[in-house]
Amino acid sequence: MDIAWSADEIAFRDEVRAFLADKLTDDLRASGAHMTSVYADPDHARAWQAILHEKGWVAPSWPVEHGGTGWSLAQRYIWQRERIAAGAPPVSPMGVQMCGPAIIGHGSAEQKAFFLPRMLSGEHFWCQGYSETGSGSDLASLQCRAEEAGDHLVVTGQKLWSTHAHAANWGFFLVRTATLDRPQKGISFLLIDMTSPGITVVPTISPAGENIQNEIFLDNVRVPKSNVVGAIGDGWTVAKYLLEFERGGAAYAPGLQIDLDEIEQFASAARGDDGGRLIDDTAFADAMAQARIDVLALEIFEFRAMSDAGAGRYPHAIPSLMKIRGTELQQRITELRLLAAGRYGMAYQPQAGVSAGPVHFPHAEGGFAGPREAAIAPMRYVSERAASIYAGTNEIQRNIIAKIMGL
Repeated sequence: MDIAWSADEIAFRDEVRAFLADKLTDDLRASGAHMTSVYADPDHARAWQAILHEKGWVAPSWPVEHGGTGWSLAQRYIWQRERIAAGAPPVSPMGVQMCGPAIIGHGSAEQKAFFLPRMLSGEHFWCQGYSETGSGSDLASLQCRAEEAGDHLVVTGQKLWSTHAHAANWGFFLVRTATLDRPQKGISFLLIDMTSPGITVVPTISPAGENIQNEIFLDNVRVPKSNVVGAIGDGWTVAKYLLEFERGGAAYAPGLQIDLDEIEQFASAARGDDGGRLIDDTAFADAMAQARIDVLALEIFEFRAMSDAGAGRYPHAIPSLMKIRGTELQQRITELRLLAAGRYGMAYQPQAGVSAGPVHFPHAEGGFAGPREAAIAPMRYVSERAASIYAGTNEIQRNIIAKIMGL
């Protein structure tokens, strides 16, 4: 398969480039450049979303009637690659990419009318309340409970690994409303105002020294029953639907291609102890070539998967396949980045409780911007160890694929 853009698609690409050149400020570019994981700093994510909202480009994959762009699949793919290449931070995925599709697919007319416009504008900034102690990959074993009290549910329990919960004003949660014969039964999908009395958010500092994840404690939090998406007790259906968007809702290949370009540039300038360029090292060059081949294969697979999805042919195994291949390539490429940073990267030492920012080191010989590469390389390496765990471990994804295939 040859991905070749038409004249109209090339014109769209040029429009995107002009928009990015005009609207991306220096601080937004710096935020995108210093990302150590898939999440941008919340303040910059909000600022960029406000710019996109004014343009009408926040949610390319949403239906037009709910604020989507109406772009073709090719245009959505071009947008993603050009945004990453320009250094723009991503919009926070918890709302637009995850909860939004769940509300569109399973929410009431009232929920769509209230939540979707505020999600697009950024007035509502979302977090996810899924995992618990002992209920990560085995998500259906969750024990955070919600008891019925008239027109409300009263929620008590704890959630872990909640990205940006410290900055969010809304969250989508899985809670147990009944204990039945199967753990998947009796779970409800609930939208909770994070400013509600009884909610406490405690930071979880990552190995990279950053506050991205958090614990959430809920103590008798009252939530209107009108905030249940779908039926009470049928939250597992909504959760599975959402997870397809979390695992396969975005293409990995465009960002990985940009990563490889950066690594190759750095490795072409950096000098080893023997005075030679790292890119001329046979083993390193072979590893880079193999990574490029694998990313190209992933790009073809992703584009075909997006095309099939648009035509209504989206087997449920596809998000799991994309998640496995994308995250494992992410991890392998962070290893190449760390090798390219070499001894410059060794100077980075995260401090528990301190949010890591730009770290400055001497430039590598050859003039390439060694400071950013040296600072980012070890942070991305440790952050991406979680890539094959979040959104359901890759082992779970393989189980899903095997079940679908009847193995």
